[in-house]
Amino acid sequence: MKLRHFKETSGIALIIVMISVTVLAILAGGFAYSMKVETRLARNANNESELEWLGRSGVEYARWILSEQLRIGSEPYDALNQVWAGGPGGIGTTNSALLGVQREVKLGNGSFTWKILDLDRKANINTASEAVLQQALMLMGASPGDTTPIVGSILDWIDTDDSTHMQGAETSFYQASHYTAKNGPIDDLSELLLINGVTPEIYWGITATNHPPAAFQVRQGRLSPMAQMAQAQAPAFTSGLVDLFTPISGGRININTASADVLQLIPGLDRTMAEAIVAGRQGEDDGSGLVGPYRNVQEVRRIPEVNLGTAGILPQFCDVRSRTFEVQIDARIGNYTRKFVAVLGRNNPREVQILSFYWK
Repeated sequence: MKLRHFKETSGIALIIVMISVTVLAILAGGFAYSMKVETRLARNANNESELEWLGRSGVEYARWILSEQLRIGSEPYDALNQVWAGGPGGIGTTNSALLGVQREVKLGNGSFTWKILDLDRKANINTASEAVLQQALMLMGASPGDTTPIVGSILDWIDTDDSTHMQGAETSFYQASHYTAKNGPIDDLSELLLINGVTPEIYWGITATNHPPAAFQVRQGRLSPMAQMAQAQAPAFTSGLVDLFTPISGGRININTASADVLQLIPGLDRTMAEAIVAGRQGEDDGSGLVGPYRNVQEVRRIPEVNLGTAGILPQFCDVRSRTFEVQIDARIGNYTRKFVAVLGRNNPREVQILSFYWK
């Protein structure tokens, strides 16, 4: 009897030990997992901080590049063949510090790549006249019946009063959607999507395929009647408002960087002249002013397609310099990446200001 009792007691003790070991193993495993998560979170937090400094370093690198570009006296313009724009560089690059510019910069435990776009390649939406807005919508294929309400609503969104332009829209119109007219300058171009009459196809372009909603509409045939008419009437003009306008710029369009679509917003410039201006700035500048980027606006007179009357009014709307730039920085540490965006304002080689900085 005592032996049996001893065996029963031993069996119970063994079960208790096994349960204890199992519980301890679970606790140890949970603790190890928790420590792994904590370590990963700490590493991620450290990487986030390092990624931000890489992004800020990239912006400073871009500021230096834009500053050095102005120091090249033999290139009194900003053009797409220059280093800041991703080109090989103009005639003065070989004798400047820009010759050693790197596309990928390694720094500390990571690296960054950069891209600079000048915003003066587009028209400024905040200073665009009624005629320029009408021209943009007409080129996009909008009917006069749709153009007037959209133009009026954009002007009403920007102006500081509550007086309504012809067929426009002020605060009373938007109250049903629980927001009001801004009555101030547009800070981000996407604000246009809040404005009466501005549809995704008008904003992105009727044939846009690089934006999911627009691409879906094209594939499914779900374009609005206005967009369907525009697609049928003007298939050659594929730009949307986002391709033509910017909320911040120096105010004048750079004829060395603007697209033919943007140039057509200038009064008197048709597609033939706009495309000729774009084609005429190709090639390497030899200093003569006869080939390559335009050294001043009046050099468009060398283009046969541009009549003297149109060439005479271009200085009112155009320039050969850019003053506002968007910088995109892709920072990387191992498998961690982060995209940073900054807007820079360049006044002179010693003053390249950071107007905004954020990450996506």
